[in-house]
Amino acid sequence: METVEMNSVSLKRPRSEDDVASADEIKRQKILEKSKAGNDSGQSIENVTEQPEDTKSEIIPNEESEEQEEEELEDSDEDGDPESFADMMKHGLTESDVGITKFVSSHKGFSGILKERYSDFVVHEIGKDGRVSHLDDFSVPVDDEVNFEDPSEETFTVLSDEDKQRLEELQLFKNKETSVAIEVIEDTKEKRTIIHQAVKSLFPGLETKTEDRDGKKYIIAYHAAGKKALANPRKHSWPKSRGSYCHFVLYKENKDTMDAINVLSKFLRVKPNIFSYMGTKDKRAITVQEIAVLRITAQRLAHLNKCLMNFKLGNFSYKNHPLKLGELQGNHFTVVLRNITGTDDQIEQAMHSLREIGFINYYGMQRFGTTAVPTYQIGRAILQNNWNEVMDLILKPRPGAEKGYLVKCREEWAKTKDPAAALKKLPVKRCVEGQLLRGLLKYGMKNIISAFGIIPRNNRLMYIHSYQSYVWNNMVSKRIEEYGLRAVPGDLILKGATAVHIEEGDVDNYTIHDVVMPLPGFDVIYPKHKIGEAYKEMLVADNLDINNMRHKIRDYSLSGAYRKIIIRPQNVNWEVVAYDDPKIPLFTTDLDKLEGKPLPVLPTDGKFRALKMEFSLPPSTYATMAIREVLKMDTSIKNQTQLNTTWLR
Repeated sequence: METVEMNSVSLKRPRSEDDVASADEIKRQKILEKSKAGNDSGQSIENVTEQPEDTKSEIIPNEESEEQEEEELEDSDEDGDPESFADMMKHGLTESDVGITKFVSSHKGFSGILKERYSDFVVHEIGKDGRVSHLDDFSVPVDDEVNFEDPSEETFTVLSDEDKQRLEELQLFKNKETSVAIEVIEDTKEKRTIIHQAVKSLFPGLETKTEDRDGKKYIIAYHAAGKKALANPRKHSWPKSRGSYCHFVLYKENKDTMDAINVLSKFLRVKPNIFSYMGTKDKRAITVQEIAVLRITAQRLAHLNKCLMNFKLGNFSYKNHPLKLGELQGNHFTVVLRNITGTDDQIEQAMHSLREIGFINYYGMQRFGTTAVPTYQIGRAILQNNWNEVMDLILKPRPGAEKGYLVKCREEWAKTKDPAAALKKLPVKRCVEGQLLRGLLKYGMKNIISAFGIIPRNNRLMYIHSYQSYVWNNMVSKRIEEYGLRAVPGDLILKGATAVHIEEGDVDNYTIHDVVMPLPGFDVIYPKHKIGEAYKEMLVADNLDINNMRHKIRDYSLSGAYRKIIIRPQNVNWEVVAYDDPKIPLFTTDLDKLEGKPLPVLPTDGKFRALKMEFSLPPSTYATMAIREVLKMDTSIKNQTQLNTTWLR
């Protein structure tokens, strides 16, 4: 079977609201016509557009912190001027920059709009037991143990904002006070009980007692056992018969998993590290996944449904274990591609190919960053132990539009190399640049390794994993170019957890779907054919030794792994639907079903056509790469914005 080279151009619609969708559609059609007219080769130009989603925002709690203010600053420019965004993307990456160059199917590509609304992209987590996570129950489980009472609804409102602020400062040891006194205005036993409950429930680590002062009753809050009490929720208030972890299904819209957990932890006034999950989910989507949290009641979690717009929590249960990253079996995707141009026959060929052959298991573009400094370059500098370059790549000025404070920070750094001066230009200190500058301020310019270590570990490892992904993408493209879609002697297959080479006499026993390729590391083997040599050549060109991927800093030693070349999605289904209004949803979500919203009524002969597709993928595979194979398009944001400036004139 022949592979097909990528020769398409992609298009990104400007950032706009739904109420101007019709005007944008006219402009989009003009661009399509202009693009086709200018295609001198006679080949069709396949276009894909990614329209920013309709947006909502969660209610910010009354108790604003510096961190929350930073979040607002960080988010404020997200949906900014489309020309600025397009300018930034001129300096971004294309798929070919990161080794994504091949297709495996032979059908003709067609255009479609990906994520015209974020609700066009829905992800349901598949647990290790094969069960797909759904939000379909808001009820709170009832304990068998009658002596324990969950907080009442009044618990969440009985304390004033000022009381909560003082209690939080006490809880987090932010002042010199050893206790906080709360006057009981309506002095009844019931009222005192509710205040006691509220303090203990909302501020783990604090105990309470009642005191008379000058003829008035006060609830006195104090630390039960020093700083350890904050880390260890009170054991006496949690029933022995109840599992220590409350598991729940989190339904979220247009937020990534860590952002969602940060919001939940702020509302609950707990540390984010008491939450656990099996995998992170996309931001630009509706996603449904399981979360576990240590010793927070289902009732407290359910109360958040009244406060938050972006999230819904449900399907509560108590268990004795947290969740672990990687435990999931995969994810099920429901994707709508709007305003498709393909014929019914083209669509059938594309979807049959996806189901029967699959797609190249490339690492998607989000793995490599969106700015002019790709994450894999920083990862390569880390592996080379070139720490001055790591610092330079993160902090130096870069072409393209950025948020104003980042531009000023980089300019200051280039001019003075003074971390304190550069940090002053940066109101958002939690970004990578801010964290590195804080580290340089703390450890000095001669200790970049320690300064870099201030950045959270997962963020640091992201860079070297990006480099691994960059190598893998390039090598798998070479492998398919050299040998096509068949297993050949010298390829690798997995037998259990061990990789072995395919011998000459065993080739007929395997297909391309069995073949794996290594991510470079110190404990992997490489193919025994031209691609094995290509790995070595690529790493030599990057001043790295493929036979010694151990780093003097253990965290940055690459252990390597294996990854299938071709992924064949499971549970593939599709249908073409007609519609007139770009704003209407084309299917119902879990939340729609819970709220009793009816199925959308679609015309039989609408102005537009959409491809609704469903499929399941294993962990660490990219739905965008499956969609790329269907449409035959470049998924990079740079290509999606190439025609933006023409559009906006």
